[in-house]
Amino acid sequence: MLIQKLFPHHSHAMAMAISLSIPSPSSLFIHRTNGLRSLTFGFPFSSSSAASPSAIRGQKWRRPVVASVIELGGVKIAKEDLVKDDPTNNVPDTIFAKLGLQLHRRDQHPLGILKNAIYHYFDTNYSNKFEKFDDLCPIVSVKENFDDVLVPPDHVSRSYNDTYYVDSKTVLRCHTSAHQAELLRRGYTHFLVTGDVYRRDSIDSTHYPVFHQMEGVRVFSSNDWESSGSDATSYAADDLKKCLEGLARHLFGAVEMRWVDTYFPFTNPSFELEIFFQEKWMEVLGCGVTEQEILNRSGKPDNVAWAFGLGLERLAMVLFDIPDIRLFWSNDERFTSQFAKGQLGVKFKPFSKYPPCYKDVSFWISDAFTENNLCEVVRGIAGDLVEEVRMIDNFTYKKGMTSQCYRIAYRSMERSLTDEEINELQWKVREQVQSKLNVVLR
Repeated sequence: MLIQKLFPHHSHAMAMAISLSIPSPSSLFIHRTNGLRSLTFGFPFSSSSAASPSAIRGQKWRRPVVASVIELGGVKIAKEDLVKDDPTNNVPDTIFAKLGLQLHRRDQHPLGILKNAIYHYFDTNYSNKFEKFDDLCPIVSVKENFDDVLVPPDHVSRSYNDTYYVDSKTVLRCHTSAHQAELLRRGYTHFLVTGDVYRRDSIDSTHYPVFHQMEGVRVFSSNDWESSGSDATSYAADDLKKCLEGLARHLFGAVEMRWVDTYFPFTNPSFELEIFFQEKWMEVLGCGVTEQEILNRSGKPDNVAWAFGLGLERLAMVLFDIPDIRLFWSNDERFTSQFAKGQLGVKFKPFSKYPPCYKDVSFWISDAFTENNLCEVVRGIAGDLVEEVRMIDNFTYKKGMTSQCYRIAYRSMERSLTDEEINELQWKVREQVQSKLNVVLR
């Protein structure tokens, strides 16, 4: 997974560098706000358009139609600009359909509530010093997404298996770090960046190909640390820990905490903050003192800085007791009506628990087969009706051929699925697995 060993997925996305220029922004109808590119479309968070429970029951599921052009406020973004019949493009319709939804900007959504709670902490404790960015365009260059964050050229995170490529030089951002370098170059010294990020990934209750991250950066000058008697790195690290311990108490209350030394390519030293919550240790975020090379490239050779990154879904699932990451995307009023602006930690009350249906598919794999590609195929057919894809058997035949068997769990969060529609979905999965993944069904 993209920098999965550097950022445990959906937990923290350490932010270091990367700006957001793209080869031809005019073709994507992107405009600038405060000198930075932002998307000019989004959808209101409203439960009024959601079908009632009685209307949902008995309906046969049909994949939502993905618009070929998104238009809001007179601004158009064509699907053809992002979903292309090109060997260097692997962005599916299902991902295009998520662009612009911006769950983190909806004040009555759990992610928006959490974002605003974090904003409140920084505004209160740092006298509104931190600039906030939450609508920056998620389309960034490969250089911005990888090189400027010091990811090695041969790192697995750069592969088409892990990242959504628009073309060979452009990707959908995999972390909010994709905007740090430009903000630093523009002179910002205290800022928070929140946004939707995209990664090809497995299918289960805690993983989704689109999720949301926040990162924070603070830059210091020599005047800050020279009077303290500490060296620059120690001063920044101490300030970072004090800041984030306060944030953890703000979100979780008076909890026990511990710091764990770790490694990121863009900070040194690097840490993870864990809290003892609900009878177990839980990782909250990753952070560290910014590698000097990143500051040098951004025109700040005489400064030091710290940075942190966290995954909003991961924390929101704990704070709101939300059991399945798919629920964040639900427009069902039984979900949306449970949350209100400013109410952090309201516990989600499950409105139903429909039974899952399990289907297995087994095949002889080729050398090119990856589980992420399988999950993309399944998602493309079943969408959010698929709850989990899990390998249950793997063996190598004496002739060197390898067989794998995967169990697919289908479950709707809104109604019971019929045998007819599940069988139809499974047959489509089998057909496309064989035709697209170059495997031989068993």
